[in-house]
Amino acid sequence: MVSFESDYICGAHPEVLRRLAETNLECLGGYGQDAYCERAKAKIARAAGLPDAEVELLVGGTQTNAVVISTMLADYEGVAAARTGHVSTHEAGAIEYTGHKVLELPQTDGKILPEILQRFLENFYKDENHEHMVFPGMVYISHPTEYGTLYSKEELTGLSEICRKYSIPLYLDGARLGYALASRETDVTLPDIARLCDVFYIGGTKVGALCGEAVVFTKRNRPPHFLTSVKKRGALLAKGRLLGVQFDALFTDDLYFRISRHAIRMAERMKEIFAEAGLSLYIDSPTNQQFVILTNERLAELSKRVAFSFWEALDENHTVVRFAASWSTTEEDLEALREALLAE
Repeated sequence: MVSFESDYICGAHPEVLRRLAETNLECLGGYGQDAYCERAKAKIARAAGLPDAEVELLVGGTQTNAVVISTMLADYEGVAAARTGHVSTHEAGAIEYTGHKVLELPQTDGKILPEILQRFLENFYKDENHEHMVFPGMVYISHPTEYGTLYSKEELTGLSEICRKYSIPLYLDGARLGYALASRETDVTLPDIARLCDVFYIGGTKVGALCGEAVVFTKRNRPPHFLTSVKKRGALLAKGRLLGVQFDALFTDDLYFRISRHAIRMAERMKEIFAEAGLSLYIDSPTNQQFVILTNERLAELSKRVAFSFWEALDENHTVVRFAASWSTTEEDLEALREALLAE
């Protein structure tokens, strides 16, 4: 069976795995105190256009979101996010578990629009009872969004200006950031993100690594004793070399971006196959995730030959499912998908 369930269904990109094997017998310090971690951090900072950025390497996306959000918020603050945002829907209450509320906002194609954020913040401070309420202490977005959609530079700039007006950080979840940057429809670059966001992370788990996310604090705003806070939250990896070696490989010879461009090409071909098979897209995603509407009968038949992810029930007779392309997606995989769809 061919699988498009997610972009982390395979292990690591061969170039990443090769570097892990080559460095396996080197004796290195623990907890990220090694030359590979330092080299990876420097490469990431340069790629972001901020040589003095503070970069930290963590293991997974949920850990990263929980650690960053909880260490940057005061105890009376929550984080504003789209109702469809990852921290709102698919992180099992990890943010709330740290004692901070997710303040859900209306979304458009998975995005928080600047005018919605402005209205929310204005209304909060106009409320004479706001001292009895959870304060908005951060804005969380993801790029791409949960629907594979992208913020434009204008939208990102608008959000950034509003956050600065209210003195709250703008945090960008970049679990799939490579696919956003590689999309043919984006006008946002990595240096743009570094300039407009107060903190963001570059996802490795979904873009060619076994695991790992690189957090970038862009304004010399890393919380004090960050390593201590990471360990307190159970998110500190003793063999931090695992993260350093992988990100060092990903940011050598353009690998991170080559991986991402390949996935975008595969996703574009996937769209052509869906059109050929007469399927409708739920949303027109310009990134590696594609959301398709299937009748429940067709879903049952296709799932016998192809693996994909349930997304949501559209109505009694139709379901939205997700197909994801990645570094490991091949032309042969796509041909198998095409044959399965046209055989029905």
